[in-house]
Amino acid sequence: MTGLGWLSIGITLLIVLVLARPVGIYLSRVFDSGGKPLPMDRVLGPIDRGLFKLFGIRETNQSWKAYAGSLVLSNVVMIVITYAIFRLQGVLPLNPSGIAGMEPSVAFNTAISFMANTNLQHYSGETGLSYLSQMIGIIFLMFTSPATGLAIVFAFMRGLAGKPLGNFFVDLVRSITRVLLPIAVVAGIIFVAMGVPQTLSPTETVTTVQGAEQQIARGPVASLLSIKELGNNGGGFFGPNSTHPFENPNALSNTLQMILMMLVTTSLPFAYGKMVGNAKQGRVLFVAMSVMFITMLGLSLTSEHVGNPMMHQLGINGPSMEGKEQRLGMVQSSLYSVVTTASETGAVATMHDTLTPLGGLIPMANMMLNTVFGGIGVGFVNVLMYAMIAVFLSGLMVGRTPEFLGRKLESREMKLIAVTLIVHPLLILVPTAIALIAYPETISNPGYHGLSQALYEFTSSAANNGSGFEGLGDNTLFWNIATGIVMFFGRYISMITLLAVAGSMARKRPVPATSGTFRTNTAMFGAIFVGTVLIVGALTFFPVIVLGPVAEHLTLWK
Repeated sequence: MTGLGWLSIGITLLIVLVLARPVGIYLSRVFDSGGKPLPMDRVLGPIDRGLFKLFGIRETNQSWKAYAGSLVLSNVVMIVITYAIFRLQGVLPLNPSGIAGMEPSVAFNTAISFMANTNLQHYSGETGLSYLSQMIGIIFLMFTSPATGLAIVFAFMRGLAGKPLGNFFVDLVRSITRVLLPIAVVAGIIFVAMGVPQTLSPTETVTTVQGAEQQIARGPVASLLSIKELGNNGGGFFGPNSTHPFENPNALSNTLQMILMMLVTTSLPFAYGKMVGNAKQGRVLFVAMSVMFITMLGLSLTSEHVGNPMMHQLGINGPSMEGKEQRLGMVQSSLYSVVTTASETGAVATMHDTLTPLGGLIPMANMMLNTVFGGIGVGFVNVLMYAMIAVFLSGLMVGRTPEFLGRKLESREMKLIAVTLIVHPLLILVPTAIALIAYPETISNPGYHGLSQALYEFTSSAANNGSGFEGLGDNTLFWNIATGIVMFFGRYISMITLLAVAGSMARKRPVPATSGTFRTNTAMFGAIFVGTVLIVGALTFFPVIVLGPVAEHLTLWK
């Protein structure tokens, strides 16, 4: 790897690091103002109040059950509405290319996918959706889905701090008007300046230099691209996603996309520290997640740099460039694959199916752990869940009732957390086994890589990521329905159980700290946290990883 490659990584991560703390402080003010004026109140206050009045929203606190009920019910309504749009797009306006309505199972999968912040695409964007569907369906969900994630993470933080959880609809509106929309508008303008199309004009018909006729798709790409990355959505306007030059014109656009993907997720530990009054604990969690991220990145870069030994035997030496963009190179492609799965975005600037076995394992591991920063909002809720597990296990080892932020962790909270932990691997491993046994014809590679293809698809679905090993024949009734179900339950079961944890913690009386209290703002706790993630999370998937990517790696190097 050249010095220029290291420099590009350093600049990207430095920008993210510099922005993380100020963005985190801004978020804490938006969602926990303490009665003080909110940022941009003069401009956005009337908009908020107008939306509250229009939809009958009262700025009153909800119980965890009411908060969860509002969240699930509103999300289901949005799924139904967008499903109808996809099915009827053939007779609706803003369809200059005359695209027909979506097939029912694909529409079912797509509506759930984008509402669940997964953006798994079993269709090709430019040929599968009309402009109306892209704007009213896809972009609409690309705002409301991450806004739902932001709402739940701040409700969870309030509960841990012993405060009322807040109101879901208020949090949803403020997530959009105060965070997502302003940043997305600015980013969209920058993308247009970089050459990303933003038009309602139909597909352009051109004549190539060989005299053939070619159809060049275009549309409102920049407006989708900005919220696609900022909201950790990941669904592309075009089928090739961010490998397409209209979605990712150059190295600058590639860097901006990665910064947007990491912007909110890296800021949440600082927002958490501010909200719970323990800034050092927020910094410890940020460092712990950063260590895991750097480790994953190092392993990915090493594996892709070493390349494929079978190619070396043919005299083709150097890093693995299969499936990678020549204009971006191995370094930027590998960095993008780690960022997009660490942030649970799912956008792709290289074909993950063509990564080396260990290079493909890294994105999969990021999604299995779902704590290497994680998706917008929900990822950090998982981080806090593992922090509570670390505290609980540490308390058991010394024979003391564990406390987290001055409140006791007892059996009710740990049972709910145990359910959350069990659901994630079940939603991945059981459907993978069914697919391998009952539908082997949809898997393009019958060997170890075929297992990885199926495993990756369900891991991506359960973790609400959306990227895939595209050698899989996934546009079938089984894959559309199965991944749709996995995406839905993978999203909402954990939300409900962890809101219940937050509600339970909010009701507890604080316990005074003593000399025996386990401090959660030290380097030791950071190490215990990382160990807990690896032991509890990673070992769950170890057997299937050995059968898939590890076995494939060993066959290449035998």
